[in-house]
Amino acid sequence: MNSVRDLLNSGKTAIGTAGSAFGDMAMLADTGFDFLLFDTQHTPVEIKQLNLAIQAMKDKKAKPIVRVSANREDLICFALDVGAMGIVVPMINTREEAEAMVRACKYSPDGDRSHAGPRGEFGEAVDYRSYLDMVNEELLIIPMIETQQAIDNIDEILSVPGIDVLLIGPSDLSIELGVPLDYKSDTYQRGLDTIAAACKKHGVVPGMYFIPPDLDPNDLVARGFKFFTQPWAIWAAKGIENGLNGIDR
Repeated sequence: MNSVRDLLNSGKTAIGTAGSAFGDMAMLADTGFDFLLFDTQHTPVEIKQLNLAIQAMKDKKAKPIVRVSANREDLICFALDVGAMGIVVPMINTREEAEAMVRACKYSPDGDRSHAGPRGEFGEAVDYRSYLDMVNEELLIIPMIETQQAIDNIDEILSVPGIDVLLIGPSDLSIELGVPLDYKSDTYQRGLDTIAAACKKHGVVPGMYFIPPDLDPNDLVARGFKFFTQPWAIWAAKGIENGLNGIDR
């Protein structure tokens, strides 16, 4: 099953970090993060290059989530076939775009995803139909909201069945709102409140791709944001430093 979905359904906060096609993802996936988010939009990595990294995460705590570069059925299919348990699609601005994303993610009759056979990420099923239904139910579908057009259409987007998390692209949203990287401005904060209120109305979890440095994660959690990434390297460096300082040298 999808432990990230279970966390969100129980009202808890899911915290992830950036995954990579290179490096020890098995180690990183067992450090305590709930998910690793692999970005193929703003990194020079193709989806199929993620196969080994995602397979190394099998049976680890953190689950693999992939951000594709565009709302395209083939890219979404590639990400799912390498083992993604959640799909992030950038720049979803209309209900029609959200519907297309959901259909690309789900097997028939809920969608149009091409069948590639059972893979086992979500567990074992008694038959193939049960497997398809399980994947449709457990997969996390995460459109990104990054534009004024998307905010204008937020109720229509969130009314699409199958959406689990509405993920803010913090930087792009600030630019669209006319306050580039000014995350503490009243304009930006009102934008966050608008998104959080709409998500609450539709039963969708609001999230942020990353927490801007000027904002307090706990404040955002208190306002309803339950899904975000944090950088791991600084925390890891502090842990190593603490370990070394505990040894008489």
